[in-house]
Amino acid sequence: MLVSATEMINKAHEGHYAIGAFNINNMEWIKAILLGCEAKQSPVILGVSEGAAKYMCGYKNAVDMVKNIMEFYNITVPVAIHLDHGSYEGAKKAIEAGFTSVMFDGSHYPIEENIEKSKELIELAHSKGISIECEVGGIGGEEDGVISSGEVADPAECKAVADLGVDFLAAGIGNIHGKYPANWAGLNFDVLAEIQKVTEGKPLVLHGGSGIPQKMVKEAIVLGVSKVNINTECQLVFADATRKYIEEGKDLTNKGWDPRKLLKPGAEAIQKLVEDYVTDFLGSAYKA
Repeated sequence: MLVSATEMINKAHEGHYAIGAFNINNMEWIKAILLGCEAKQSPVILGVSEGAAKYMCGYKNAVDMVKNIMEFYNITVPVAIHLDHGSYEGAKKAIEAGFTSVMFDGSHYPIEENIEKSKELIELAHSKGISIECEVGGIGGEEDGVISSGEVADPAECKAVADLGVDFLAAGIGNIHGKYPANWAGLNFDVLAEIQKVTEGKPLVLHGGSGIPQKMVKEAIVLGVSKVNINTECQLVFADATRKYIEEGKDLTNKGWDPRKLLKPGAEAIQKLVEDYVTDFLGSAYKA
């Protein structure tokens, strides 16, 4: 069954590993991520952006797809379905639809409004037994139209939101969405350490986890990061495997144009990536 992310995140924080939040986009993504985590006995968070929810025909359908696929494959590891970078209204809709975890991204509001809206949504989520993540300081790049230059979060503002009782906190520390440029300056570990200190050990979230060097991810986990978001890397390996299948002409023989065959290499590539991430990067393998 689906669960709140609170327990898995808290255990990760105590055990100095992190939970992977892998974004889902369709049935292939859900299957691949769940099977990868089941194979490695890793808890997992399935992230759904508002754009992906629309693509999957709504929040409720996304929840139903996850539930049905979990039942079909007899998935035994803890799974949370989590709204990623949710708006104020989007978070409410996701809660109503049966999401077990939501993120409210109020980082584009003035801090006073961010705090006000975060407080309301934290109370609503907790009244339903749902975990909630809030954000302070934008994450670089673009995700579903939310654009940020990747400013570093103010630790004092992080403390103000953490004190509201949020379950885990996303704070910009130089990370970005999408591919990392060659001149990327890296993560600001000094600010990360200060945020962890002033929030008194609040589990922290690293967005834009795709492409960050393994050494940096591990250091971030030591400094309090307990949830790492991974999306772009899954998209890239899916595209690469699908391109290879077509370039080799496999779609032209033996009914290789059948979508079940056409999409299989990409799905297998995602599953392998997930297994590698939970084992090598995150340390969540066999923590279910």
